[in-house]
Amino acid sequence: MKSKFKTYILLGVLLLIASVFLGIFIGGVSIPPKDAVMIMLSKTPFLSEHFPLTSGDNISDILFKVRIPRVLLALLVGAALSVAGAVFQGLLKNPLADPYLLGVSSGAALGAAIIILSSLPFFFFGVPVVPFAAFMGALLSMFLVYALARTKGKISLHTLLLSGVIINFSFSALIMLFITLSNKGLTEVMVWMMGSLNNTNYDLLPYIAPAALILMFIIYMFSNDLNIIAVGEETAVYLGVKTEKVKQLLFVLTSMLTALAVSVSGLIGFVGLIIPHIARMIVGPDHRILIPFSALCGGIFLILSDTLCRSVIAPSEIPTGVVTAILGGPFFLYLLKRKK
Repeated sequence: MKSKFKTYILLGVLLLIASVFLGIFIGGVSIPPKDAVMIMLSKTPFLSEHFPLTSGDNISDILFKVRIPRVLLALLVGAALSVAGAVFQGLLKNPLADPYLLGVSSGAALGAAIIILSSLPFFFFGVPVVPFAAFMGALLSMFLVYALARTKGKISLHTLLLSGVIINFSFSALIMLFITLSNKGLTEVMVWMMGSLNNTNYDLLPYIAPAALILMFIIYMFSNDLNIIAVGEETAVYLGVKTEKVKQLLFVLTSMLTALAVSVSGLIGFVGLIIPHIARMIVGPDHRILIPFSALCGGIFLILSDTLCRSVIAPSEIPTGVVTAILGGPFFLYLLKRKK
C-alpha cells in the first residue's frame, strides 16, 4: 500500500508541476514558455548573471506580480478547500458535506458584503478590509455554530449539521436584505459570492500561506484519530481516542482553514465536495493518505479551472466559481448515478 501511495503522490506532484507551468504560460496575455522560463531564471539568485533578462519589463511584471502569485493562490485555496471537505465528510459521516455546509461561507459572505455595500473604505492603513471582514465573518459563524451544537461539553454531529444549515440560511437572508437596501456594490458582491481570484490582493499571500499550511499540517496529525472515529465513536473511545476533544479541535481548525481560503477567493464551490470523492476513489478512505492526496488534487483542479476561466473569453474573465460549478456539477451527478 505504501509503494502504491508513493506512486500516486509522485504522479500528483508531476501533474501539479505541469498545471503550475500551464497556469503561468496561459492567460489573457500569452507568454511563450521559453520566454517565461528565461525571465524566471533571470530573477533567480545566483543564476541571474548567467541568464540576462531578454524580454520587456511588462512581461516580467505580468509573471511576478500577477500570474505566479495567482497560480500559487489557486494552489493554496484548492488544497485548503479539499482538505476541509475531506475532514468534514469523515467527521460528519456525510458524503454531501463540504467546507461551506457549516455556515462558514455565509459568515464570510456577510462580512464581505457589509464592507462592499457600505461607504467604508476598502483599505485601512494599506491593509485590504474586505478579506479581513470576510475572515472575521467566517469566524463569527463558526463560533455561533459551535455554541449552538455544544451541549454539556459535547458536540452532537447531527446538531452541528443542523446549526450550520440554520446559520447559513440566516446569514444569507441578511445578505439579501443588505443587497435590497443598498444602491451600489451589487456587481462586486455577486462576483465575490461566485468566487474569483481576479480581484484578490496578492500581497496577502505571504501571510495567508504559512497559516494555511500550519493548519493543514495540524489537521493531518489527527488523521489516524479521524479514521477511528469514522468506524464508530464507541469503538474510538474504547481504543483510547478522546473523541469529543478531537471533534472540537477538527471542527475549529477546519473552519479556520476554510475561513482563510474564503476570505481571499470568495465562495468557490464544488472543490471541497467533489475532490475528496475523487481522491477517495483513487487512494481509499484512509485519512492518512486521503488528506495529502486531496490537497494535491484540489490544487491541481483549481489551478486548471482558474487558467480556463481567464483564457476562454480573454481579455475578459469568467468567475472561477462558475467554472468549478460547470465542471463539478455534472461530474458529481455522474458519481451519484454510479454509486446509486
